[in-house]
Amino acid sequence: MSWTLAAWLLLGGSTALLLIGMPVALTFLAVNLVGAWIYMGGEAGLVQLARSSVSSVAAFALTPIPLFVLMGEVLFHTGLAHKVIEGIDRLITRVPGRLAVVAVVAGTVFSAISGSTIATTAMLGSLMLPVMLARGYHPRLATGPIMAIGAVDMLIPPSALTVLLGSLSGISISKLLLGGIVPGLILSVAFIAWIVLRVKLNPALAPEEREVSAHKGWARWHLLFAYVLPTLSIFAVVVGALAAGWATPTECAALGAFATMVLAAAYRCLSWHALRRALMGTAGISGMILFIILGATTFAQLLSFSGASNGLVQWITGQGWSKEAVVLGMMALLIFLGLFVDQVSMMMITLPIFMPLVNSLGIDPVWFGVMFLMCMQLGLLLPPHGLLLMTMRGVAPPEVSTLDIFRAVAPYVTLSVLLLLAMFFWPAIATWLPAL
Repeated sequence: MSWTLAAWLLLGGSTALLLIGMPVALTFLAVNLVGAWIYMGGEAGLVQLARSSVSSVAAFALTPIPLFVLMGEVLFHTGLAHKVIEGIDRLITRVPGRLAVVAVVAGTVFSAISGSTIATTAMLGSLMLPVMLARGYHPRLATGPIMAIGAVDMLIPPSALTVLLGSLSGISISKLLLGGIVPGLILSVAFIAWIVLRVKLNPALAPEEREVSAHKGWARWHLLFAYVLPTLSIFAVVVGALAAGWATPTECAALGAFATMVLAAAYRCLSWHALRRALMGTAGISGMILFIILGATTFAQLLSFSGASNGLVQWITGQGWSKEAVVLGMMALLIFLGLFVDQVSMMMITLPIFMPLVNSLGIDPVWFGVMFLMCMQLGLLLPPHGLLLMTMRGVAPPEVSTLDIFRAVAPYVTLSVLLLLAMFFWPAIATWLPAL
């Protein structure tokens, strides 16, 4: 059987099943079973498929995923996250669109201590959106920053999806984690600048608050020192140990999870009920991710075994395109896929083809990996199926229309695309910090 037919069967079949709405894990399980039977020798192929599946999820490199998820779950279920929001709210005063700016700053802080984009968006949406709407903020100005900064969670460590990308692609997980910090912070600053500029040009979007804060003196700064800085110290410990080379990503994740539990216990908010909910949430999210990894790894093996991977790579490299053109084409394909499929599906469909190209063309894998993360971050915000758009629809009141939610993310998507282009022309944005 030719490699073109194998590519159509495996890649085309999986894409078609995803587009008709079949769950990601079941899609790749079905394709893997059919592919193993055809290309790996019937029953013997199915036995080998089972062995490969077990070994794919038993990898030590995947340990950071549940630990990073646990960090965010503990902070949310113990109520520490609410204290952080309140502390940031007291500090930021006399800024156009103040509450929207508070949402971006708070989201940036949570990005540094949580590995879940959905959890960050849902929490900020449920806590801050009703307040902004009640104070007369335009629905687009109220919802847009919350969704945009929720997507940045994917770039700033700890990030479970970054660990997943590193595991599936073979790119250094520690360098990927560090590489997302600078782009993530640039986006946060750009979002704040856009909010301030937009409200200055049209003050009706965010009515001026007469009483900015009733807290004066030490009361205004108390929560910063009591909650915000101690919480951010977890990020400093994790990233510091990772950047200094004192610990592996797995050890840093364990250190971060332990520090989060100790912090929650020190504030006397780590009850058995909160711990149980955090552990159950971690088990559910981690189980889903690991089951998807199981399908992704065996799918990549099937593409290689059938000759589809090598055939596609040889065909693309034989066209005489420059590596820059190939990278641009891969990024465009990822953004297009973001309109229809989720981030994990994007990785599973493209990485088995993209990574051999990256290796054969001599492309910097860290640079490519961080741009891949940027494209996935864009996918979270692209209508009609962006995951964070659906999350906001779930927490927003009925008076906020779905069209308002879709239009709200447009300027933030534009800023993200501009940063992606800047990263393409100046790779140091992604590679400078890992290179240190």
